[in-house]
Amino acid sequence: MHNPTDSFKLGNGCAIPCLGFGTWQTPSGDTAVAAVKTALEKGYRHIDAAAVYGNEPDVGRGIAASGLPRTSIFVTSKVWNEKRGYKSTLYAFEKTLTDLRLDYLDLYLIHWPASASRFPDWESINLETWRAMTELYRDGRIRAIGVSNFLPHHLDALMRTEVPPMVNQIEFHPGQMQEETVRYCRQHGILVEAWSPLGTGRMLSNAFLATIAKKYGKSVAQLCIRWCLQNEILPLPKSITLSRIAENANVFDFVISEEDMIAINSMAYFGGSGLHPDQVDF
Repeated sequence: MHNPTDSFKLGNGCAIPCLGFGTWQTPSGDTAVAAVKTALEKGYRHIDAAAVYGNEPDVGRGIAASGLPRTSIFVTSKVWNEKRGYKSTLYAFEKTLTDLRLDYLDLYLIHWPASASRFPDWESINLETWRAMTELYRDGRIRAIGVSNFLPHHLDALMRTEVPPMVNQIEFHPGQMQEETVRYCRQHGILVEAWSPLGTGRMLSNAFLATIAKKYGKSVAQLCIRWCLQNEILPLPKSITLSRIAENANVFDFVISEEDMIAINSMAYFGGSGLHPDQVDF
């Protein structure tokens, strides 16, 4: 990977830029517009959005303000938990398209799986949601479909459908690698994306990571983003600080040594959000 527009290839052959710009916790209004517009100016070509973030209209304004052709930008959104199910997913998709001012999505994800802790029919809820997304995909409204926060047992049923998931976006950063889920995804040709590759900032104060980053003349944030890429995971860093947006894309001029990769990969659990897909109450 030599620049932000280099791509991973999804199971259906669709190319996805290797570095995404996250919009979670980005305040709506001009802040979101400026963040997205700046990201696109600084070389990002992949915007990761979601209905529940509450800022999709402004993300859409930022995309429009960039002046870039639609075909050069890869845009992801997600169906929220309250909208799971066949008809409600179709409705949620249309609202997201309107909010983002787009006529198609590049990638649409189920944001969280329905789980047995809350729903006796959790598997059928996920399958009905997936049926709607598959229909939209076949109709050409979405270029690729996938999931977020799914563990192997949530994925099993979807893998038996006509169009299996192409992406699984999970929490992934040093100290939280979710090895079982990543291994399952690799075995089934599912690309893994990393939300919170910086642990929502919790990585930045880690002395061990700071020592390694210093060797390369890079920030801890840049180290974590590069580390994701070298693990063949697609990172989705987010920031509203315009200088950091640019800095986070400047990760293609160094390579972390095998020794340092092993050291980071071997870090004990730390800095996780604590959100478990089978235990969340939302």
